[in-house]
Amino acid sequence: MSDLVRSLSDATFAEAVATGVSLVDFWAPWCAPCREVSPRVDQAAEAFKGQVAFYRVNVDDNPKTSEAYDILSMPTLLLLKNGKPLDKVIGALSRTELDTFLQQAL
Repeated sequence: MSDLVRSLSDATFAEAVATGVSLVDFWAPWCAPCREVSPRVDQAAEAFKGQVAFYRVNVDDNPKTSEAYDILSMPTLLLLKNGKPLDKVIGALSRTELDTFLQQAL
């Protein structure tokens, strides 16, 4: 995992995503598609360094945040700007699709 993608908890989520553009990868350890998406999120964090903050939330350990954003399937990528949800996508995106998803917030 990249050092540019920080793990968040129910306690740290709101403050972390309050300003700027954020991408949150909601995942679970048992989720095979999550393991497929994780390296792509790490690569995107390198490519969008300084433009987008990247985070991960383990849905099993953080049910309040997962419920608040209606996260029912994994992986779910949630795009936020100044703490407000812009868009979310469920499932494994290609790297190109992920870049396009991120561009809409910039």
